[in-house]
Amino acid sequence: MKAVCNTDRGKVRNHNEDSIGIFYGEKQLLGVVADGMGGHAAGDVASRMALEVVKRKWKEVTGGFTKQEAVDWLNQLVRSINVHLYNYSLSHMECRGMGTTIAAALCRKEYVAVTAVGDSRIYLSQKGKPIRQITEDHTLVNELVKSGQISKEDAEDHPKKHILIRALGTEPAIELDTSIIQWSEGCQIIICSDGLSNKLSDETLNGILENESTTLQEKTEKMIQEANTAGGEDNISMIIVSYDGDGEVI
Repeated sequence: MKAVCNTDRGKVRNHNEDSIGIFYGEKQLLGVVADGMGGHAAGDVASRMALEVVKRKWKEVTGGFTKQEAVDWLNQLVRSINVHLYNYSLSHMECRGMGTTIAAALCRKEYVAVTAVGDSRIYLSQKGKPIRQITEDHTLVNELVKSGQISKEDAEDHPKKHILIRALGTEPAIELDTSIIQWSEGCQIIICSDGLSNKLSDETLNGILENESTTLQEKTEKMIQEANTAGGEDNISMIIVSYDGDGEVI
């Protein structure tokens, strides 16, 4: 496995509220993207604190995970972040209402455990197949799509597209959708904030990932360039984990 990450402020925002990290272990790695919300200071605080909890919890890991252990560990991790942020916001008036999305993938050769809260996403790319989103957006608009009130096409430009119905730090408890997926040779995982997914179509992501003449780092640079060309209104962050591509090797 190999992984690279990249983040960009975008063309409009004057600061970056995204936090990202790749954490390495014994024959496994954890990729995390957090997109903070709640104002200039609080968004930065929420996403940064989320990654600090991840770093601390990852240091406590010894050995590998079975599939069920990976799911349980991710659930415990995300719930720990949620409680930590929620309690912090209650005791710090300037951070009231802060929160963050999160998307995390615990990757081993045998499987990938994924979880996401909010509208940060995880995609799976398999060589020769269309890329597919493997996490669900916790947004008002996605609920409208699921209930048949609007179409997927209408959702793309809906004025309430950015309204979240689930985020970390805003409530004392959080519902989770953690799952296991299989991957193999030729597969790549993208973990990203909505600054990327709102600007690049599945077809564009596919084209960038399947370009075998570019390195993983160059792919992230191309994604940022394309998102900024499309407007770059938001911070843009992504991690690419490749089953067998170039990058950091474990």
